[in-house]
Amino acid sequence: MTDNKANRHIRLLDTTLRDGEQTQGVSFSVNEKVSIAQALLQSLKVDRIEVASACVSDGEQQAVAKICQWAKGEGLVDKIEILGFVDYRRSVDWIIKAGGTVINLLAKGSEKHCREQLGKNLTSHINDIERTVEYGKEKGLRVNMYLEDWSSGYCDSKDYVFGLISGTQHLGISHYLLPDTLGLLSPSEVFDSLTEMKKHFPEEEFDFHPHNDYGLATANAVAAIEAGINNIHCTVNCLGERAGNSSLAEVAVVVRDKLGIDLSIDETQITLLSRMVENFSGKWISANSPIVGADVFTQTAGIHADGDQKGDLYVSKLTPERFDRKRKYALGKMSGKASIANNLEELGISLSKEDQVKVLQRVVALGDSKHLITAEDLPFIIADVMESKEYKYIELQQCDISTGLDRGSSVSLILTINGEEFSGNGIGNGGFDAFMDGITKILAKNGFLMPVLNDYEVHIPPGGKTDALTECIITWQSEDREFKTRGVDSNQVMAAVKATTRMINMKMHANS
Repeated sequence: MTDNKANRHIRLLDTTLRDGEQTQGVSFSVNEKVSIAQALLQSLKVDRIEVASACVSDGEQQAVAKICQWAKGEGLVDKIEILGFVDYRRSVDWIIKAGGTVINLLAKGSEKHCREQLGKNLTSHINDIERTVEYGKEKGLRVNMYLEDWSSGYCDSKDYVFGLISGTQHLGISHYLLPDTLGLLSPSEVFDSLTEMKKHFPEEEFDFHPHNDYGLATANAVAAIEAGINNIHCTVNCLGERAGNSSLAEVAVVVRDKLGIDLSIDETQITLLSRMVENFSGKWISANSPIVGADVFTQTAGIHADGDQKGDLYVSKLTPERFDRKRKYALGKMSGKASIANNLEELGISLSKEDQVKVLQRVVALGDSKHLITAEDLPFIIADVMESKEYKYIELQQCDISTGLDRGSSVSLILTINGEEFSGNGIGNGGFDAFMDGITKILAKNGFLMPVLNDYEVHIPPGGKTDALTECIITWQSEDREFKTRGVDSNQVMAAVKATTRMINMKMHANS
């Protein structure tokens, strides 16, 4: 490494709005681009952002103009960069009209690209670059230069790459941007090639622009930094063509924790930016994506929850608080007593050890049947368990409900009453109505009078998904007394069925 870690500062260029928009199916609106740019620079405090490619469309120019207008008012316009092409005046004029001050000129970093795509040799390409750079500087632009497909170009012909830089050094290029365009390099290859680049051109400022085709983008960014590169390109949520670019969240955290080098990033804003880009791009990240995934600060195993409760035994430097998040303890078949206790503490609910065991048994049973249980479901489960009594006068053995479009519902029932089996059918306007018809007819033959249903409430937890647990509370009128029973199930109708069978058992117990 060329510099002492304590004296280094790694600068991140975020290219979500340019390279990230090359993700299949992603196209940000003008207002979305402006919002992301503002959040990147003001909230997350990224050092530089690349916001567009010149000459793409009028809408793109409008977005760049709005970003630059805002950035000028905030004193940040020098942090806005725009990709331009070796086309003399065209890209420069487009950027100037949009209010930009920095062009990232896309030159050919591969002799093969230069020869076969442009039909030129190194000398003629440098002549074209010189014309564009001189015109850009005349118009007041600061010029950086991409060596497109640098990694392949370096592997195929170092002489071409070295010649391209040597031939343009006199132009006053601010940064040479070195992309691993196809994500081909391994960390050791990145380190070796960039070390050699630094050795040949010690006075030049280099950026490294990794891609993630082999899943090595973050590791390659680290290797680049270890080779002495102080400028790394990345995107929010790893957006980018094919497998995407390096993840801003991963790079920022690894640089701080593994290399001990400073950055400008405000980590508490990383998750907020990730969610914003998710919503605007329509590309949803995996729940186990490092740093920003929904589940990455969730302990599932009961032994891990127990260890955390007894002494933070499963806590690392990657604490959720760093990213303005909270640790969670999953509820399911792998839960233990500590999982329940941690969730109860978070909810501010106090239960006896005996009742905690009952709740744990219900959680494990639900998890074993593949129910997804969240902390928001826990109050429903607790209420259900605490209300439950071991009255088993009536037990459902089968309850098949059929409902179709533009027709009523029907139910087929098999149940036991005091151990004796009965069966029957019912019809109704909905599944629960059909169930009530069927079970009322069976119970009437056994002398049981069904109370009047006064009220029917259904609750789902805040933010509940389609498979969330449902709580059904039914108010019954029996003679001169009103009472309530509840049932909990991920199926709304079955939650009502459970509330009803509980009512029947309570009534039979009172009459026994």
